[in-house]
Amino acid sequence: MIRRSATAVLLAALLGLLMMPTAAAHVRVSSTDAAQGGYGVLTFRVPTESDTASTVGLTVTLPEDTPLASVSVQPVPGWTATRKEQKLDKPIETDDGTLTSYVSSVTWKADSDKNGLKPGEFGLFSISAGPLPEKAQLAFPATQRYSDGSTVAWDEITTGGGAEPEHPAPAIELPAAAAPSPTASAPPPTKSGSQDSAAADGSTGWLAPTGAVLAAIAVIIAVAALLRSRRSA
Repeated sequence: MIRRSATAVLLAALLGLLMMPTAAAHVRVSSTDAAQGGYGVLTFRVPTESDTASTVGLTVTLPEDTPLASVSVQPVPGWTATRKEQKLDKPIETDDGTLTSYVSSVTWKADSDKNGLKPGEFGLFSISAGPLPEKAQLAFPATQRYSDGSTVAWDEITTGGGAEPEHPAPAIELPAAAAPSPTASAPPPTKSGSQDSAAADGSTGWLAPTGAVLAAIAVIIAVAALLRSRRSA
């Protein structure tokens, strides 16, 4: 009886594990260089979860409360990317000037169903964006479209410490920008060093006129000796 109960519990646990959604099946965003206040490449990994249809479209919504001044799209063969711009209710002053509109979303669409991501495949879609806001986390709600007309909205925000929702919005952690390292500067010359240099220059200047005086005295002595020798003769 005990063995049967243990077997039933084990089978139930295995069945539960098989039925659990895997994190790898969700639309995710990652980056190797994104940081607060800087620019970075954000890559969205999109797997096809359907067993019968292909992924033929992806729309990523960019933040409105912290709009990104610069957004460029990396081309994907067989797909067409479109950036949608939206005017800001209130212009924002940036280091590059006044920002009156921003890219509110980016949409990738397969040129044909045969270019879509088939069941069991995944695709990578990247943008370069910045300056990134000074926030610890940034979410990008996304919509995935299939060739059979169905859509999946990945727009549920994950709260800190809570369980992951069924369709979490792609989110990325933004580390704080590294503080610039202080530049090394040469120490100023010490006072004693300046005095030593001055002393060295003074001694050299003193030796030069002394040598000239001795040479002049030697010439005078030589002339006097010559005159004496002539008188004696």
